[in-house]
This record gives sequence, structure tokens and C-alpha cells, in this order.
Amino acid sequence: MKKILSIALLLFVGITANAQDKKAKELLDDVTAKIKSYKNIVIDFKYTLNNSKENINQESKGNVTLEGNKYVLNFMGVTKIYDGKKSYTISPEDEEVTVSSVNDKDEKAITPAKMLTFFNSGYKYSMDIVQNVKGRKIQFVKLIPNNAKDQRKEVLLGIDIQTKHIYNLIEVGKNGTKTTLTVNSFKTNQPISKNQFTFVASKYPNYYINKLD
Repeated sequence: MKKILSIALLLFVGITANAQDKKAKELLDDVTAKIKSYKNIVIDFKYTLNNSKENINQESKGNVTLEGNKYVLNFMGVTKIYDGKKSYTISPEDEEVTVSSVNDKDEKAITPAKMLTFFNSGYKYSMDIVQNVKGRKIQFVKLIPNNAKDQRKEVLLGIDIQTKHIYNLIEVGKNGTKTTLTVNSFKTNQPISKNQFTFVASKYPNYYINKLD
């Protein structure tokens, strides 16, 4: 992600910054409320990683289904299921399933659900540019991590002003790495199976089950 004369001028800048922070907070609060209002969310996304200094340019696609704190994530050939208590990481390439317990109340635990509301703490934020993307007005909010040890310089969160849905997330690292997650499809309140978030071991008869706890 990527991080930033008179007394009258300084005072003006301070007043303007406070106004922007208030507007940014209101927009982020709207996004959070909208996310929490849905029974479930199904997202198709594109993920890119770029570092011109290291000549790295990667692109992947994935999808995730969310319901409360439960999810199924398909990304880079790996499926991850979280049933609310345990996480199952399924790797067809290794023919292995890694099982671990997850405390979703742990602030350090990163989950897809939290990725939609991660911005609620740990950042300074301000309104950034507005872009027109295929007829959609996208308002960017700049997030600067409070923790000086954070390897991200800044994070830009693109929000569709009309729907209050996240359109994309751009992280700029202190090492020059730029990662972008773009939402290609955002569907809500979909008819999903009651077993959507249940790991069924019989589907993977020859897989090694690696239980971490």
C-alpha cells in the first residue's frame, strides 16, 4: 500500500484537512454499514502485483463467498474454507488440506470479511481523487497506516459513490511494490447452499490432512 508562509495559510490547511477527514470517515462508515446489511456477498476479483525495480508483474483472478464471518475463497489455485471455527486450506497441487483454528475476534487475524472493513482502525484517512470508471464515479480515500513499522506506505480505497461498494484497493509498499485488488463483480443476498461453508473430507480421499492444532 503508500504513504505523504503564513499562520493563516497553515490554519486554512488544518481546517481543510479536518473537513476532508470528516467526509472520509462518513464515507467509510457508509461502506461499513452497507457491507453489514447484506446476508451474504459473492465477489469476483482481479489481483495484480507490480514492482518495476524488481521487474515483477503478476496478475491473478479469484472469487470469494462471504456470510457473516464464514467464507470460501478461491485464489491462485487454492481453496480456503472457514466455517466459523476452523480454517481449511485445500491445495490440489500438493494434495494437502491444512486445518487450523482461527479466532476471528483476534484483531491480527486477517479474513476476507475483515478486508471489507479493515479501514475502521489503524489508519489516518483523507479524501483523495475522484475518477470516472466506465460511467461510475469512484471516490478514493487515502489511508496512511498509524504503525511506523507497517511496510505499506499508503492504501488507496476506491469506493463507488452511488452504491457505497468497494471498487478497488491499491496498496503501495515502502519498497516500491504496488498491489491492486479490483472487484469485477459484487453480488449480494445470493441463494447459496446451507453446506457452502462446510468442509467435506470425502471429497479429498487421497489428500494429506495436516492438522496444525
